[in-house]
Amino acid sequence: MKLTQSYKQNQRIERISETTLVIGADIAKNTHIARAFNFRGIELGKRCVFTNDQTGVKALLDWTDELKQEHGMTEVLLGVEPTGHYWFPMHHYLRQQDIPVVLVNPHHVKKSKELDDNSPTKNDTKDARVVGKLVLEGRYTEPQLPKGVYAELRVLMNQRDRINTDLNRIKGRIHNWLDRYFPEFTRVFKKWEGKAALLTLRQFPLPQDVVDAGEDHIVETWKKEVQRAVGRKRALLLMHTAQASIGLEEGLKAARYELSMLLEQYDLLIRQMEDLMEQVSEELEKIPEAKAILSMPCVGTVTVAGIYAEIGDLSGYNHPQQIIRHAGFNLKEDSSGMHKGETLITKRGRSRLRRILYQTTLIMVAKDPTFKALHRYFITRRENPLKKKQSIIALCGKLVRILFTLGTKQQNYDASKVLGAFREAQIQAA
Repeated sequence: MKLTQSYKQNQRIERISETTLVIGADIAKNTHIARAFNFRGIELGKRCVFTNDQTGVKALLDWTDELKQEHGMTEVLLGVEPTGHYWFPMHHYLRQQDIPVVLVNPHHVKKSKELDDNSPTKNDTKDARVVGKLVLEGRYTEPQLPKGVYAELRVLMNQRDRINTDLNRIKGRIHNWLDRYFPEFTRVFKKWEGKAALLTLRQFPLPQDVVDAGEDHIVETWKKEVQRAVGRKRALLLMHTAQASIGLEEGLKAARYELSMLLEQYDLLIRQMEDLMEQVSEELEKIPEAKAILSMPCVGTVTVAGIYAEIGDLSGYNHPQQIIRHAGFNLKEDSSGMHKGETLITKRGRSRLRRILYQTTLIMVAKDPTFKALHRYFITRRENPLKKKQSIIALCGKLVRILFTLGTKQQNYDASKVLGAFREAQIQAA
């Protein structure tokens, strides 16, 4: 039976019967350890140490079959702690063998590992036991790994983040180069990534190169390569700036080579990003409801693709609150007796999804009249006014509910329906 997020802990416990073999596995890079239990939590047999390849997983299956036959069991439920990415191949292989794999929260493993031996000792064998016991208690979830177009989007958006990180690193190195050899360059070109600025860095990277080239040659070069010609006035400014530059004057041959390599890497990453985003757009077109979500102002391809990459198919969710929890935006409170602690978000969820929603909400508050009005109301209302950041978090939930409605009903965005009569009256009365 496939569980959904709406199932509670009792249903998960009821799934485990006298004929269920529960296995807890500690996953590492090369070697895994598994331990088996019956429905009462009694350990069965010896531990199984197996490698992270087909031979190892087959050894796990043989060990499982022996225990099932020995103890008269017919079902298997294998739990793992999803730390890192090493469990993905094993999960994929076991799913093909009809062996259900469930996940236990790493925080639960960390907090409950001392229950049996009252010791903070951590090792793979002990962790496998802790994982198995958590599964027996119903403290597990079914993995919601994306499939089809959603899997494609997750891989593409992961790669986009990596390219973006590399691109920012290269940009930082180019800034570093300019600070050393031509610190006045940005007085002539506000953005060194512009066409004329990049052409100048490729042809006349150092102040001495600018002076040697001369004003006429620089203007000629710009006119050949840049459609929107840069004028003689800019060339004159560049000449005067280069003549008065305080940039380093030693190691210039190596400096030219360094910048050439940096610009080559920059060009490659820009080209890769453009190609990747074309593939993202193609995949996004395969999702019918994506068009409805894109009708929302301030929500573009990157945002929608990023959200789908993190949550997968919207049909797998019964309520937008599940997505809010998935992002870690659900609230927690630390209170005891007379003490009432501050209410914060749990941050127990997918950090990338949380970041996308938060950044999109900031843009909506800045540019969209409806979100701007809601934000103003939340922070200025008489009863229980929110701090600015609290208001943004609340609006992140609002954004999720809107996206969920647009996607599930496949309706285009309608600003008049966002507030509702009651909230609109509150805002007008404030």
